[in-house]
Amino acid sequence: MRRVVFNQKGGVGKSSISVNLAAISAAAGLKTLLVDLDVQGNSSHYLGWPGSGPTVADLLKRTVGWFGSLPPAGEYLYETPWPDLDLLPASEALAPLERELEMRYKIFKLRDALDQLGEAYDRVYIDTPPNFNFYSKAALIAADSVLIPFDCDGFSAQAITRLMDNLLELKGDHNPELALEGVVVNQFNPQARLPRALVADLADQELPVMSSYLGSSVKMRESHQAQTPLCHFAPRHKLTAQFQALWAELEPEAALAGGEPLQHR
Repeated sequence: MRRVVFNQKGGVGKSSISVNLAAISAAAGLKTLLVDLDVQGNSSHYLGWPGSGPTVADLLKRTVGWFGSLPPAGEYLYETPWPDLDLLPASEALAPLERELEMRYKIFKLRDALDQLGEAYDRVYIDTPPNFNFYSKAALIAADSVLIPFDCDGFSAQAITRLMDNLLELKGDHNPELALEGVVVNQFNPQARLPRALVADLADQELPVMSSYLGSSVKMRESHQAQTPLCHFAPRHKLTAQFQALWAELEPEAALAGGEPLQHR
């Protein structure tokens, strides 16, 4: 299963959601890979990547003018400090490389690289840039499903229609099997009227809103600073429990089979 976490709006929590779901997946015993396609590299930093070594940019660059088989994808992976969790890190080199990859129509190469890894990973999470560019399109083509973070403000609500149009067009043109797995409500304040109204509007549009909402907490920023996902940094915190509930909603069979997150073992 490959999940891409995508929204064209920045600041909605894509990296935090990608990393924490991937970390819970790995803690539950599923061999998990996180692919970071955002030039800012927030997910890579969050998972402790030292900033030197092979990156996803190196892998994709090797496909330009490459006429043999794809370079071995396994050579570009970083083993994080946590068991069963690996990273394909981002790089600033993604920015200048994008135009060349687009001109040479290398949009399917990420999918090919993940296909090459075969059954090495039970789950793959893909963090994307906050726009509908080459890299986010490549991620959506490579994925089985997409999660849309929604951060409960009016600008996010305005962007949903355009986002859905782009997803449906890409699904029709390049990946007919792509499923909209759900909208992840983030930064939710149940005491405020606006977030409740915005989430109700999403339901009225018949969008698949996940029933497990994520709140806001300083613990998230602290875990970023510590480069440690919440299930390891603050295993008994309320926000950690919310992420675990979201993961269980996405993975009911794994949860029922005893793949509980780390704090419940």
